[in-house]
Amino acid sequence: MNMTTGPVLGAHVSIAGSIDKAVDRAVEIGCIGTFQIFTRNPRGWEFKKLNPEEVKLFREKVTAKGFFVPVGHMPYLPNIASPSKQLFTKSLKVLIAELERCGELGIKFLAVHLGSHMGKGINIGIQRVADACRTALEKVQNDVVILLENMAGQKNSVGSRFEELREILDLIGDEKRVAVCFDTCHAFAAGYDLRNEEAVEKTVEQFDNVIGLKHLKVIHINDSKGELGSHLDRHEHIGMGMIGEEGFRAIFHHKALRNLPFILETPEDKRGNFRTNILKCKELYG
Repeated sequence: MNMTTGPVLGAHVSIAGSIDKAVDRAVEIGCIGTFQIFTRNPRGWEFKKLNPEEVKLFREKVTAKGFFVPVGHMPYLPNIASPSKQLFTKSLKVLIAELERCGELGIKFLAVHLGSHMGKGINIGIQRVADACRTALEKVQNDVVILLENMAGQKNSVGSRFEELREILDLIGDEKRVAVCFDTCHAFAAGYDLRNEEAVEKTVEQFDNVIGLKHLKVIHINDSKGELGSHLDRHEHIGMGMIGEEGFRAIFHHKALRNLPFILETPEDKRGNFRTNILKCKELYG
């Protein structure tokens, strides 16, 4: 997929104003080949239909600026692992809508947080996630791929262990339309070490043995405020957290990861922003 010699490297950008402005913002901060968006306000349940004029502009700009792998992300409120029938049904509706919207926008991948089983047990959560994905994929016949995102292992969360992701993939059973988005901060917080070349090699090997590297499509590249195995989902600037520069250099230089799209979801504060993190990633990528 990566035709360039450098990294396919982007960040999560805002769609404020109109959805096509996201592409301008991606260019502005130095994204190469990829970026990520919410297709609507991520903090509410309500959303408007996409404006056809904006969709046309978005698609034209994406092509003109050479973004060959834009990524969508599910909003925050849905919980497709929920044992509550009401919340599950609401969440499934959003998943269906997001698959449709990504299709309209020409976005190939939709990253999905798997949510919480709310104390009902991991097996219930896994089953709910698989049911939601299967139903959504049956309802929406396009070529958008759901990316199951590994979680940090917060209380009751689903998908922090590679084995859980594997089980969900098996239950859905559609390898063409479901794959994995690997979040470095979440993996580290869940106990998968990434701090140096040896650790990265071991974690990648584990991923390959359990899930299979062919199912890995996108990497969320975030340092971690929390220690290894802390289950703390707190993103940090690249090189300033517990994974550190050595870890990210090893990630960027790993032959199985090097050509995948990397997407930043790092903080924006006094110490840095997406532009400075992109520059840091380019430096470590070499």
